[in-house]
Amino acid sequence: MAASPPRPLSEGPVGLPGGDFVLVEWGDPGGVTSPDRPIAALHVHHEDDEAWYVLEGRLGFRLDGETVEAGPGEVVFAARGTAHTFWNAGGTRPARYVLAMTPRIHRLIGALHAPGAGDYAEIFRAHASELL
Repeated sequence: MAASPPRPLSEGPVGLPGGDFVLVEWGDPGGVTSPDRPIAALHVHHEDDEAWYVLEGRLGFRLDGETVEAGPGEVVFAARGTAHTFWNAGGTRPARYVLAMTPRIHRLIGALHAPGAGDYAEIFRAHASELL
């Protein structure tokens, strides 16, 4: 059994590679993303759930065609099979959030941001997800 002493989540992900979840704290500086230029392109995870807990600022979400916003202390959940995307809805103000995901989604994000990553549709498919 692995355990860790308390530390800020901003120092890196929490969760085991073979575990059930990974938590990360991420942010957006503001003025960069929007519904037309989201943090993550519209996609669906066929076998994994995902949730965001907003710490600061506002995040906007498109969930199966519905647009919602969440502010500090609010959570948004995208169940497996839900087409979704998200962005900083606070304009030029920064946003900070905790993302709860499965290890597979965490690996997907790592693969998308790896140097030389190219065929994004194939990377999504390899992680039981689909770029829409």
